[in-house]
Amino acid sequence: MEYDQKKVEVCFTPAVFDCFRDPETVVVVVDVLRATSAICSAFMNGVDKIIPIGTIEEAREYKNKGYLLAAERDGFVLDFADFGNSPYNFTPERVKGKTIVYSTTNGTQAIQLASSCHKVAIGAFLNLSSLSQWLINQNRNVVILCAGWKNRFSLEDAVLAGAIAKKVLDHAGFYTECDSTLASLDLWSLAEPDIIGYIDKAAQRSRLRKNGLDDVIGFCHTLDLTHMIPLYSDGVLVAISEPAAVC
Repeated sequence: MEYDQKKVEVCFTPAVFDCFRDPETVVVVVDVLRATSAICSAFMNGVDKIIPIGTIEEAREYKNKGYLLAAERDGFVLDFADFGNSPYNFTPERVKGKTIVYSTTNGTQAIQLASSCHKVAIGAFLNLSSLSQWLINQNRNVVILCAGWKNRFSLEDAVLAGAIAKKVLDHAGFYTECDSTLASLDLWSLAEPDIIGYIDKAAQRSRLRKNGLDDVIGFCHTLDLTHMIPLYSDGVLVAISEPAAVC
């Protein structure tokens, strides 16, 4: 390890994020099925800003103020929301140029949890290469925070964490001594040849199938559809574009 190398760590669940919290660190929040995939999709389709919030009470307050609201719990759209968190809901006709308030079971809480760190980025397979290049350019320690499922481990988030870690660690400026990073790298190596086939065993995939919400599986595991990187600051997500140089 060179003296000035930056470390890459993976936090498998928000329940232990306090062990990784550092105000100088860049955090990537990942919630593949479906929150962070939907956020990336929204910015692909021209949304102006997204306000991620944690509670149903907050969601109701924003709705009463006239905001467009995307909100779900356990995959189901809240009865007072305009739509839920399927990436297919965030069409250009619905979101272009608008500000959307967004609340989900796991992902939006994870975003807020990381807010005390230096920067918070949103990660998905959809922006994998551009996000990885952006992380390399930041030249800071990286924590990949898996939103998981109600503070439990989620396979699909860990696989994406491994894909991000692999691209960043391929750069000489980064290293890892983190067992969860090494585990995520191993999971990615297993999943990469057939991501959809591998993810078919995931618990969240089964939950979505049971509730008829699994039409997004292929889309959420598609690599590099966008250069957009959503960043969280002062309670709002906005996006920048970062052309990918890593492969």
